Amino acid sequence: MSDLQVVILTHTLPETWIASLQGKCQLATGPLDATFLAPELEARLPEAEGLFCLLTIPVREALLEKAPRLRVISNMAVGYDNIDVATCTQRGIPVGNTPGVLTEGTADLTMALLLSVARNLPAASQDAREGRWKTWSPAGWLGADLNGATLGIIGMGKIGQAVAQRARGFGMRIVYTDEVERPTLKLERLSLDELLQTSDFVSLHVPLTPQTRHLIDEKTLGMMKRTARLINAARGPIVDSLALYQALKNGQIAGAGLDVTDPEPLPPDHPLYSLPNCLIVPHIGSATMNTRRQMAELACENLLAGLENRRLPNCVNPEVYKA
Repeated sequence: MSDLQVVILTHTLPETWIASLQGKCQLATGPLDATFLAPELEARLPEAEGLFCLLTIPVREALLEKAPRLRVISNMAVGYDNIDVATCTQRGIPVGNTPGVLTEGTADLTMALLLSVARNLPAASQDAREGRWKTWSPAGWLGADLNGATLGIIGMGKIGQAVAQRARGFGMRIVYTDEVERPTLKLERLSLDELLQTSDFVSLHVPLTPQTRHLIDEKTLGMMKRTARLINAARGPIVDSLALYQALKNGQIAGAGLDVTDPEPLPPDHPLYSLPNCLIVPHIGSATMNTRRQMAELACENLLAGLENRRLPNCVNPEVYKA
């Protein structure tokens, strides 16, 4: 029987990404595409001292009660809305995340979505494949210009700022709304209502909280220009999916590009898929080889620090150490 501490790794990851764990803990690993904790892993919760998880695994009080020896939770993500952080803090469990390393990749993907919906690429590509491309058409597949257009960024954190930096290169006017004023950026800060009313593109980069859940709903979609396009590379529930479907179907806004959805994954029969002005991709904002590897390596660093009673390099509940 191994003397190494038991760590539950909720998903199978490439061995090179988690090489730093070799010989330092006893891993119990789940399947590649888990959306819940595998039964064989749940059975090992009573002996687990570490939990390495992804966003798809809810870590709530019921799970924590089954893991009395748990000393650290390491989430391979920037967000941590899948984790009951308050209960973790009460139990003295530090929770780690992986900020910074996915900023550039997510900003790149945001611009890819923005460009795709601006130029109607999904519909144009579909028409080409299905034989509707007969000749060069002066009035065919017309999109929107980025140069001179207004990009409204909701949430001017690291990713929002990286998107702004890229958008400048396209000649866009950038405005933002954020709880914190950022004068060093030299950008115009607006209220949410003002931003929605004046922006040609709206890009979401806020965390999911009770205050931001359904921030974009029937009312706020109604404030946007009919020619505006919405981009969400943050969290799915920030947008009311049914309200977005109605707004796109009725021409209330011109288009949307979604890297995240609610629910996630979005069922294949969801009506949003039927709309030619809605581009949906499967949560791939951080999906570059370099970014995902760095995320895993940072998650390993957090995990090992917790197992060794060291402060986590990236801890979302630092108040746990005051106890």
